[in-house]
Amino acid sequence: MTSNRPYLLRAFYEWIVDNECTPHLVVNADYPSVQVPAQFVQEGQIVLNVNPSAVTNFSMDNHAISFNARFSGQPMQVYVPNGAVLAIYARENGEGTVFTPEEEVFEDEALELVEETEVSPELDAKPEPEKKKGSHLRVIK
Repeated sequence: MTSNRPYLLRAFYEWIVDNECTPHLVVNADYPSVQVPAQFVQEGQIVLNVNPSAVTNFSMDNHAISFNARFSGQPMQVYVPNGAVLAIYARENGEGTVFTPEEEVFEDEALELVEETEVSPELDAKPEPEKKKGSHLRVIK
């Protein structure tokens, strides 16, 4: 089965916004492919305000969260793979959830594994069609 993390992230995000609270993400800044402002990272983590009024071009799919935001007045594009999200909570009351850290997936390694895999001749050959048996129906006169 696929990871349930993206589904839970979307559900908690919508729940927090629907209750007129400010959603915050705690992100592992050391996770591969994470793009966050390094000057705000503390102890390998960063807290991001993802309130609709604080970000633009917000996208949350089954692989990552991405958006544009300003940090100390400087515009920046942020990219966070779902595996890097450690928690999502409402700033006003702290309600939300914490996620267990996921194993880091290195995209380059995964691509190499796919490229090195050879197709076996058995899988490449088309199976021979079975001979058709006679119909079980009979002609009645």
